[in-house]
Amino acid sequence: MIQANNTTTINDTTNIISAETLSSLNADNIGIFTQKIIDLGVEFAKKIALAIVIYIVGRYIIKLLKKLIASFFERRNIAQEVKIFISSAVSVALNILLIVSVIGALGIETTSFAALLASAGVAIGMAMSGQMQNLAGGVLILMQKPYKIGDYVEINGQQGTIESIQIFTTRLKTVDNKVVIIPNGGISSGVITNYSMENTRRVDFTFGIEYGQDFEAAKTVLLDIINNDTRILKEPTPFIELIELADSSVNVAVRVWTNTNDYWDVYFDMNKTVYARFNKEGIGFPFPQITVHQAK
Repeated sequence: MIQANNTTTINDTTNIISAETLSSLNADNIGIFTQKIIDLGVEFAKKIALAIVIYIVGRYIIKLLKKLIASFFERRNIAQEVKIFISSAVSVALNILLIVSVIGALGIETTSFAALLASAGVAIGMAMSGQMQNLAGGVLILMQKPYKIGDYVEINGQQGTIESIQIFTTRLKTVDNKVVIIPNGGISSGVITNYSMENTRRVDFTFGIEYGQDFEAAKTVLLDIINNDTRILKEPTPFIELIELADSSVNVAVRVWTNTNDYWDVYFDMNKTVYARFNKEGIGFPFPQITVHQAK
């Protein structure tokens, strides 16, 4: 009986000690867990605060850089299309960099994100290689300004008036009212003839007179026509000379200068006036002919 009571007492004491130990361990674990949560919360709050500071400062720097770029473009008189494109490209690049910085400040690994962006950039670049060439050509055209809207040009064998200059293409309208769209990549590496860039242009004529006609008389008539046309400039001095003894005609070269806007009016009016005056003065125009000699 005494042995049984002793056993019961030992068991009760063991149970009490185990309960107290478990309670102590649970309290310690809860304290450690709570402290870890607090530490993690404080650390995360610091990261969030740092990320917010980086974002605010980054946005301020981006706005400042955009203002500096806009100011630079204004001083250089850069075309509006170039301003919009470069400003947008710079803004996108800086915002991507800012996002990566904010993600890094939050403790998130950015290596994979950067690799993904690089891979996407390579894939897009390969898919749009032709358009990238046109894009580069468009930027060069808009910065170098080989022509502007309203200019009459010849590009890749196409002549017309420039209607619009875009980042990827240039649109021109031909004299018979067709719209031609030309990729800028080919334009930037090709030959461009701009008939409107200079204020004055030379108008070239070749008039044929019959053999036996007096060249000096024809020259006098031509000078009189030129002097009576106020659209023809006195300087540079008009040029009139016998240029060729052709098969059926004596060809007279006439070179006069006029304002670019008057070019076609002078060209057409001169032809009409010369035809009327030569007929009036009895200066014959030649026509193709063949002299046949028959052997006896």
